[in-house]
Amino acid sequence: MLVPFRMTTALYTEGDYARLNPSWHVEDSPWKARQIAGLLADHTLAPHSVCEVGCGAGAVLAALQPALPHTRFVGYDVSPDAIAIARPRSNEMLSFVQGSPIPAEPFDLMLAIDVIEHIEDYFGFLRAIAPQARRHIFHIPLEMHVSAVARVAPLIAARRGVGHLHYFSRETALAALRETGYAVIAERFTHGGAELQQKRLRARLATLPRAVAGAISPGLAARWLGGFSLLVLATADRSLAPA
Repeated sequence: MLVPFRMTTALYTEGDYARLNPSWHVEDSPWKARQIAGLLADHTLAPHSVCEVGCGAGAVLAALQPALPHTRFVGYDVSPDAIAIARPRSNEMLSFVQGSPIPAEPFDLMLAIDVIEHIEDYFGFLRAIAPQARRHIFHIPLEMHVSAVARVAPLIAARRGVGHLHYFSRETALAALRETGYAVIAERFTHGGAELQQKRLRARLATLPRAVAGAISPGLAARWLGGFSLLVLATADRSLAPA
């Protein structure tokens, strides 16, 4: 039985998110797919079925498909605008569903890529999706860092521009997963702040110090300067949890 949870959907179902973000961030999708594929390869995982909750325009799944050519993919999103963009990417092994973000069927692997920060009741959401896949991969922006707290403006910009309701550090992201029943199998920092093309001048100026600091210590760079996310492989299946 699926656990009910609260979710603020108007931003995504009434066209506001599409207006603010007309590309649905598809330009970042190949990079995100490479991070996911690398994590799967490192753990020699080749799931037979993969779903993505909050799939947006579907470009992450489309970019991941060549790495897993025999895998069935399904993307779920509440936004009709996103699914309208995603559906032309459909093929025999890739489909998209508009409606509830909670799959009714189980999957080998579930992706939640830059999703939980958007959801009002993210604890309820994490508990609801836990039994729907043997393994989960989360990508969580680490927006709670010293630079952002000192300036405040980046947090408000993320709230107004892309609907981020919650801000995480590495420690609070991992704590949220563990407190909702997940065992963490692996985690790594991703450095989108340096590796993705930045549109704003201020973000471009921050790239060099972040890259230098990240080469020395990604953890300290994420805590002080930002520009990092956390990629986590986790499971709520006790039989798959690390000893």
